[in-house]
Amino acid sequence: MIRTQIYLTERQRAELTTISKILGKKQSELIREAVDHFIDESGSSRRELVLREAAGMWKDRTDLPDFEEIRTEWDRI
Repeated sequence: MIRTQIYLTERQRAELTTISKILGKKQSELIREAVDHFIDESGSSRRELVLREAAGMWKDRTDLPDFEEIRTEWDRI
């Protein structure tokens, strides 16, 4: 692990201390969990944004086969 120094407001520190006592976890552990949660949420948002931007990107291409016709052939089997 890499040691990192952060600044918290008085309220943040007080709440973190209370939560730490209630859950029986070190404050540093709670902070790491919060950062992991933030990263996971941000990652999902980024993936969703990329997928939305990619949606329909091939809609105007004329060099691709007719996928509806190909799917229809699959349905006949």
